Amino acid sequence: MIALLVSLLKRHYFLTGIVFVIIFAHLFPHIGAKGGLLKPEITVKYVAVFIIFFNSGISIKTEDLTKAVLQIRIHLFIQCFTFIVFPCIMVVLVNMLSLSSFDGLLLQGMKVLGCMPPPVSSAVILTKAIGGNEPAAIFNSALGSFLGIFATPALILNVIGNLVDVPVYNIATQLSLTVLFPLVLGQILRKHAKLWLDRKHIPFSCIGSCILLLIIYTTFCDTFSNANIGIDFISLMSVIFLIVIIQCILLFSIFMTITQVFKLFSPPDAVAVLFCCTHKSLTLGIPIVKILFSNHPGLSVISVPLLIYHPTQILLGGLLVPTIRGWLLFNQKYRSQLSKV
Repeated sequence: MIALLVSLLKRHYFLTGIVFVIIFAHLFPHIGAKGGLLKPEITVKYVAVFIIFFNSGISIKTEDLTKAVLQIRIHLFIQCFTFIVFPCIMVVLVNMLSLSSFDGLLLQGMKVLGCMPPPVSSAVILTKAIGGNEPAAIFNSALGSFLGIFATPALILNVIGNLVDVPVYNIATQLSLTVLFPLVLGQILRKHAKLWLDRKHIPFSCIGSCILLLIIYTTFCDTFSNANIGIDFISLMSVIFLIVIIQCILLFSIFMTITQVFKLFSPPDAVAVLFCCTHKSLTLGIPIVKILFSNHPGLSVISVPLLIYHPTQILLGGLLVPTIRGWLLFNQKYRSQLSKV
């Protein structure tokens, strides 16, 4: 059994990296936690996200990115699922759980989680690592983040009833500097150094994977260092179990719907849709939650579902990379053989 596990980890280096960084985060959470040696509130929130989109901008062909902008069906599916279907699912689930002894503040946190925008980085990196439609993932991550500035507070107001002002200018400025600017800068540099880049074969995918491991590490450092979160152990374990189940069901349901039932998208497009639909942004989510519930005594408990969902989505996504990449390669090979017949 141990030999099988070692063999698996050797074949899937990214999985090995995930196991290593989680163990390291558990042993040394102070290094990657907020305020720690790595200063993730700067290095991850700004520098890592900047590098992710600069890396994408310089590695993606401009014609591919332009083509992705015109893929209206993908954008509609992702944004409608994110801001309509997902919140409705969470509201129905919370209404069912409210009949039990589940903590009321955690239930509010589940509703808030459903209203969150898509992530700025994780869906893009996972899509790239698998070989999916990275331009579509980039476009929808950026679009969803900007829509979330307005849509997320409005949705929370609708499902919970908290009304506050959101610093739209500050959030929009941050997104422009960390998402749009590096993406455009990368595209400009690619235009002027295309031949040099093609000749050098820079490992952009490996760079993205390393950054994702850094994000996983700092995320789990925050999780392990937050010992006084304000809820009992049984409630915490219950919400962790529930969120893992929710993500597994969503991943499976969306994958089967778009690839088997309706066959709405090509395999590369399906990869982008899968991660963009099921992932939620901690980078934008936590500031919005802190603003909306700034004077609420249960702020820390309401934040728990989002704090748990974020590392879970990265961990599950990382574990799925080898499997979905194999599925993608198999389908591409099968389609290639059919085209030759």
